[in-house]
Amino acid sequence: MKKLYTKYKPHYKDNFHLAYPVVISQLGHTLVGLSDSIIIGHTGKVPLAAVALGTGLFTIFMVTGIGISYGLTPLIAQENGRGNRSICGRLLAHSFVINMITGIVLFGLILLTAHNLFRMDQSPDVAAQANIFLQYLAYSFIPLMVFLTFKQFAEGLGFTKQAMNISILGNLLNIGLGITLVYGFNMGIAGVGIATFTDRLLMGITMAWYVLRSPRFKEYLQTFNLREIQAATLKKIAGMGVPVALQYVFEVSAFSGAAIMVGWIGSAELAAHQIALSLAAMTYMMASGISAAAGIRSGNNLGRGNFMELRRSAIASYHMVLVLMGCAAVFFMVFKQILPSFYIQDPAVIHIASGLLVIAAFFQLFDGTQVVGLGVLRGLGDVKAPTIITMLAYWGLGIPVGYVLGIKLNYGVYGVWWGLLLGLLVASVLLFFRFQSITRRLEQQQEKV
Repeated sequence: MKKLYTKYKPHYKDNFHLAYPVVISQLGHTLVGLSDSIIIGHTGKVPLAAVALGTGLFTIFMVTGIGISYGLTPLIAQENGRGNRSICGRLLAHSFVINMITGIVLFGLILLTAHNLFRMDQSPDVAAQANIFLQYLAYSFIPLMVFLTFKQFAEGLGFTKQAMNISILGNLLNIGLGITLVYGFNMGIAGVGIATFTDRLLMGITMAWYVLRSPRFKEYLQTFNLREIQAATLKKIAGMGVPVALQYVFEVSAFSGAAIMVGWIGSAELAAHQIALSLAAMTYMMASGISAAAGIRSGNNLGRGNFMELRRSAIASYHMVLVLMGCAAVFFMVFKQILPSFYIQDPAVIHIASGLLVIAAFFQLFDGTQVVGLGVLRGLGDVKAPTIITMLAYWGLGIPVGYVLGIKLNYGVYGVWWGLLLGLLVASVLLFFRFQSITRRLEQQQEKV
């Protein structure tokens, strides 16, 4: 064990310093939903179920936006690794155009979804309140895409702390404003919606101002020009971003699809699903921070042609996420009865949620390793095969098995979650084999030269 640690120690250190700000920044997206759930949960299980439904559906659109914006990061990392700084500003301009178009389209789709919740066979009270919540989330989407555009640019260059600081301040604002509006002004679910919109608007403005005004980005932004947009560059960025968006969508939509199935079972089960899922989503976002750092390192090393360091850095990221998610699994098991009580005091909901946290503990390792595998492969520019893997794992296996176990065989919400666990397991294994195949081939090619 000591020999293994010594071998990878430099990579643990470098990856950690790059990853921990990304982890905190990524957590910011999840903490918005988590704080909304905690704030509204003490007003009753119907508002909590409405936030669960609204957040679950919005997350599909949010991760689509995150995925599209991520098309910029590996390209920036690779060009920076090659020393081509002048290209980075041009890539940012094209990414901004893509992300704004994406934001406008998805804004409309979120509003359309909000007005059609009653068609999803949900409880009328839950659907009515979720409609209000989703409308506020829709208006927060374009500012979110502005934030993501400049965040991914800065992180691709290795500057990760700034987005972290902005995310921390934004979440503090969201919590304070949410509590004030919900309990001080009795605004109910509209209060948490307004707080979330305000948070994302200020985050978008602040992140854009920082990148465009900071001296450290000046030489990179000399070619930043929104009037010289080329179709070939748009296609190149979209060719990375769209598959990444689909990867996110296949996984997150599986959990959102599970939320709809759980809604067929009952409102108590749906509220418990939201509690357990929001806790699992926190650890997932922490793992995705390690994944993002792994992708940046992989892109840098690929640009330099240093394939041995690429592989060692990636393996170090796998080690780090296994430790992180292993600790999370133990935490869920030990505090499975206590954690749900922070959301709601309903004994039935707490009992169901504690059972779901046991299943969540089992899938932590698989969730962490699959997201790191995706990050490393994105850094290598390999996005198409992983997209197929995630589609088959979650929608070809996880959701169908969850439906059979949970609905047809009457195992309820637990059956739905065991299906999701199976999907994560399969994705994790297949992505690891893909990583092994590509990196070993790169090393062998370098040895021949």
